Amino acid sequence: MSQSSPLLIAIASRDGETVAGHIGKCADWIVYAIDDEGRVEECERIHLRKEMIFHHYNGDGPGSDAGKHPLQACSVVIGASAGESFVEKMQQRNFIVVLTAESDPRRAAEDYVRERLAPAKSRPIGSLLCKARDLFS
Repeated sequence: MSQSSPLLIAIASRDGETVAGHIGKCADWIVYAIDDEGRVEECERIHLRKEMIFHHYNGDGPGSDAGKHPLQACSVVIGASAGESFVEKMQQRNFIVVLTAESDPRRAAEDYVRERLAPAKSRPIGSLLCKARDLFS
């Protein structure tokens, strides 16, 4: 009997200790593997080169290296905040994007698996600032 491959969850974390916001521009990620019994294990920390940071990544076009992104094996990305266009682009790339108020990366992965992850805090002003910032970057 073969085991299915584990669910991989990528958590944005600039410092390796807290869940990061504005995850489209985050270069540092912690990847957790979830086995068939729901156990969560950190399996990798990934630092993305600038061209691989999702805000800059153009790997979906013709002749590109689509599917070669370092986080491509992950099904879920979790962070504290993200712009609407980031969420839409990630969904087109078959990622599930989850935003949360949880600050601990491991707990965020565990709570996601247990379907009890705290939703992101409302940020109406922050959301407007992110949209404006994205327009000029």
